[in-house]
Amino acid sequence: MPMEFILLPILGVLIVFMFLNTRKRQKQMKAEQEEKATKTVPGVKVLLQGGIYGTIVAYDHDDLDSPALVEIAPGTIIEVHSQAILRIVEPKDAVAETPADDVQADASPAIETAEETRARLERDADDK
Repeated sequence: MPMEFILLPILGVLIVFMFLNTRKRQKQMKAEQEEKATKTVPGVKVLLQGGIYGTIVAYDHDDLDSPALVEIAPGTIIEVHSQAILRIVEPKDAVAETPADDVQADASPAIETAEETRARLERDADDK
């Protein structure tokens, strides 16, 4: 009988802990989803669920069932479900350049900025 008095409060504490932990995790996930939705704008580089990097061309914040348009290569635009966008790719901070960095920078392909991508997409739309 004394064992029942000990187990019942322990069970109650565990249930309360699980409830509070689940609510905290749900709030955190909702905040992350809202932040991702506000940052997902045309011209932003994203990582898709399948590991493909691309640039957002069109995204509807209100209708998440409508496909997002993602440019994966210049002139190649694919439609993906809005939830296929895993995360926004943040640009890396500029590191102090050394002569070795200059040689590597010349060998690597140029990466467009978000503004350059928007301008190119607008030019392409005007040409059509």
